[in-house]
Amino acid sequence: MSTTDQLTGERADLMQTLRLHRGFLRQTVEGLTDEQAAARSTVSELCPGGLIKHVTQVEQRWMRFAVGGADAMNSEPLDWVGQFRMDEGETLAGLLDDYARVAAATDELVGTLDLDANHPLPQAPWFQPGASWSVRRVLLHLVAETSQHAGHADILREAIDGAKTMG
Repeated sequence: MSTTDQLTGERADLMQTLRLHRGFLRQTVEGLTDEQAAARSTVSELCPGGLIKHVTQVEQRWMRFAVGGADAMNSEPLDWVGQFRMDEGETLAGLLDDYARVAAATDELVGTLDLDANHPLPQAPWFQPGASWSVRRVLLHLVAETSQHAGHADILREAIDGAKTMG
C-alpha cells in the first residue's frame, strides 16, 4: 500500500482533486498521434503535448519548492518558451510517462510534508514581494494549474479532431 492510499482528511481531499484533474488532462490527449499532440490548433503557442510537458515541469518545480523553497525550485533551468511545445524527438507517450513519474513522486511526497510549512516565494513579477506560500497553498496552486491546463487541452483537442473530454 502506498503512502497516498493512507491519506485522510484535507490531505486526501487535496490529492483526490489533483488526481481528478490530472486524469482529465490525460484523457484529453488519449489517442492523439505525436503529430497531433505537437500541433498548434489555435493562434497561441500551445499544443496538447506541450501542455503535458508544462504541467509536468510545473508540478516538479513546485514540489521542489514545497521541500526546499525558492532555491530548490530554481535549482534546474527552465525553458520558458520551449516548455509549451514538443521538441524534435519527443513523443506524447514519453511526455505522459514523465508526467506519471512526477505525479507518483508528488503523491508519495505529500504524505510526508507539513502542510503548514512556509517558504518565501522566488522573486518574480507575478509574486508579491516578500510573500510566502505554505505547502498547502502549493498543492492548491497545482490543482488550479492542472485544472486550467486541462481546459486548455480540451479546447485544443476539439480544434484538432472534434473530440471533447466532457460533453
